[in-house]
Amino acid sequence: MLLPLRQFLTIDVKEVEFVRRGFSPSSAELQDHLENVGRIFLHGYHAALEHRDQTTLAKHLDQIDLEHRGFAYEGAAMALTLLDQMSLRRNSLLRFMESVGKQHIFMLHVGVGWAYARLPWLRRRMEAAIKKFHPVLRWLVIDGYGFHEGYFHWKDRPEPEVRSLQLSEDARHVFFQGLGRSLWFIKGANVGEVAATITRFHPSYRGDAWSGAGLACAYAGGLATEAMARLQQQAGVHAAALAQGAAFAAKARDLAGNAAQHTEVASQILCGMPASQAATLCDETCNKVNLLHPCPYQHWRKLLQEAMFSSLGTFKRGQSHEHSISSSLVAAQPH
Repeated sequence: MLLPLRQFLTIDVKEVEFVRRGFSPSSAELQDHLENVGRIFLHGYHAALEHRDQTTLAKHLDQIDLEHRGFAYEGAAMALTLLDQMSLRRNSLLRFMESVGKQHIFMLHVGVGWAYARLPWLRRRMEAAIKKFHPVLRWLVIDGYGFHEGYFHWKDRPEPEVRSLQLSEDARHVFFQGLGRSLWFIKGANVGEVAATITRFHPSYRGDAWSGAGLACAYAGGLATEAMARLQQQAGVHAAALAQGAAFAAKARDLAGNAAQHTEVASQILCGMPASQAATLCDETCNKVNLLHPCPYQHWRKLLQEAMFSSLGTFKRGQSHEHSISSSLVAAQPH
C-alpha cells in the first residue's frame, strides 16, 4: 500500500554522497564518516514512511548504534512532517514528539526544518507555521531550514542573499546557525575552508555560522583533537559562539542518553568544560530565558554565549565549574 508513496517520497542514498553534492574532498575516513551521517538520516526517513505504528518505528530507529541514533530520529521527523502535510497521517509528528521521540526533541525540530524547506507554502510562512511547537526549541526548525539550504543548494547560491530570506532578523540569525552546520559537510570538516567561508558572510551573521560549526563539530564529529583546537583559534572573537554550539550538542546528547567521546573532547576544548557541565549550563541558561522575547531561542543563545565567554576565561585560569541538572526542556509543552 505504501509503494506508490515510497516512490514519490523516497530519497536516493546517492544524494548524501560527496561526489553528488560537490562537497570538498576529505580523507577517505572522514568522508565516509560524514556520508554515513547522511545515510543514517535517510534510514530514519525511510523507516518513518514504512512504519505507521510509532512504537514500531521507534524500535526500528533504536536499532541504530547509540552514537548515531539522533540522526535517524531527525530523518524520521522530516518524513512524518511530509506525511502530515499531505494529510496521510494527521498529527503524527506531534504525537511522535510527545511520546517515543521526546528524548531526541532537538533533532526532531531540526528534521522538521528539512521538510518545511521542501514545502513552499510553509517555507513562505515558516515563523507562523512553527508556533505549534515548543516555544524555545521551535526555532530549531529554522536551523534545519538553513542546514537544508546549504547542504542541497550550496553550488547554486554559495553566499545566501539575506534580503531574499522571508524571515525576521531574529530568524535569520538562526538560519545562519543551520547554514554554519552545513559547512561541516560541504567543506568536509576542513577547518581552514570552514573558517574562510564564514568570513565571506555578512558580519552580522558570522557568529551564528560559528555556532553552527561548533554544533556540528561536537555532535557529528570527525576531527582529531589538534584540529578542534585549530577550529577554536580560527573562530577568534567568535569563540564563545563556537562554544555555545558545542554546548547545544552536548545538551542534545545528554537528553537523548547517547554520549559520544568526540562530543566530550569537543566540549573540553571548545567550551572549556566536560560535556555534562556544558549540558547543565544549557539548562541553567534556558531557565532564565524570557518566553516573551520575540525569539526566545535567540535569547537563550545570547545567555549561553555570555556564560561561555566567562567560562572560557575561567577555564584558562584553571578553575572548575559546578552546575545542577534541569529537565525543563522535556517538561515544557508546545504553545
